[in-house]
Amino acid sequence: MLTTGGGGGTFHWFRNDQDIKIQGIVVLFGWGSVQLKSYIDLYSSCGWNSLLVLAHFFNPFFPERATSLAFSVLNELLEELRARPCPVVLASFSGGSQACMYKVLQIIEGTCEAHLNLDDTRLIMTCISGQMYDSGPVNVTGDLGARFALNSSVLNVLGSSKLVSMVAKGVTSGLDAMFLTRFGSHRSEYWQTLYSSVGLGAPFLILCSENDELAPYPVICSFAQQVQGLGGHIRLIGWKDSPHVGHYKHNPTQYRAAVTEFLDHSMSIFNQKLQKVGERTGMEGMHDKICELICDLQKAAVDSNQSLRRVATGPNDHFFLPSSAEGQTTKESGSLHDEENDRKSTVHLGSPPGLGPHSVLGQVLFDVCVPKNIEGWDIKFENRKPFETASIRSSPLKRMRRSRL
Repeated sequence: MLTTGGGGGTFHWFRNDQDIKIQGIVVLFGWGSVQLKSYIDLYSSCGWNSLLVLAHFFNPFFPERATSLAFSVLNELLEELRARPCPVVLASFSGGSQACMYKVLQIIEGTCEAHLNLDDTRLIMTCISGQMYDSGPVNVTGDLGARFALNSSVLNVLGSSKLVSMVAKGVTSGLDAMFLTRFGSHRSEYWQTLYSSVGLGAPFLILCSENDELAPYPVICSFAQQVQGLGGHIRLIGWKDSPHVGHYKHNPTQYRAAVTEFLDHSMSIFNQKLQKVGERTGMEGMHDKICELICDLQKAAVDSNQSLRRVATGPNDHFFLPSSAEGQTTKESGSLHDEENDRKSTVHLGSPPGLGPHSVLGQVLFDVCVPKNIEGWDIKFENRKPFETASIRSSPLKRMRRSRL
């Protein structure tokens, strides 16, 4: 069943009926009246399903229509990938890259007015594992657009009469003259998008001909060199005299071998991406655990510092660490009450798992933080009068009087 993509074209699934495991999905971007049934059969024989996208002829001249179609295609594709992630290969034929495919790349990269949520973006970027260009990529706006309009392979969608040929040529030439600045901006944006797609980490396969007037060989070679210079993995296969989008028909053996090898390579790229995602997820999980452990240790240190300020020896007896004013000989009568309020107002953090007083870390902290020599400490007992500090020496006379009594 054909599905309309927001007025910019249609798309349709071709699922593999053979009793073999489905390897992935090839998204075919067609333009004009290019016949792609033989290519769908080729991908099916390799175990790949196909999503055929047929863009309208005027999409390259009106990018809004291409954006609408691209967004619909991505939503359809994501429905499949959410259920079962698999490698995805984008395959452009003739002007299909400018009629829809580059807008798909823009939406994925977040440089388009249409956006996907973060999870969907990550999913589709992980799954895209290859890009194929048959008789392309080309820029169909401008003078080349008039050539396409006059070409028999494109005219079939409009009609084959001489009048239609004249009208098509006039329309494309008029559009280019009317929107010269706008088309120049779109052309630059189009090529820049294709170059930036190197960042997806997917290899490129270009299938072309040296005598293809609609897909000039020097333009394609320049594109391949640019992609290679940006660090992309690209393979270009050029024939001498095969026609536009006719390379498979005239060179079936070589074409099939190149596509089969490329699909296998795309499968391995997808597996590598999944492995990297798994490693990244594992590292993030390990990082989170390390952060939690550090936080637990910090909390343990805080709790230990607070708890070691008071080491209880009984229900009511407490040893207090000496204050900074060691020279004081007496304290106000309200000091015990203030100390009690301070103790009640102290916020005690829960001890982390595995850090008890009898654990290895607990014993180490206790031995380090609690000195064994407590001479000079103030020792106070609740509900009793505090002993005088050891630094204040009672006179022998007072001790004798107390003993006689």
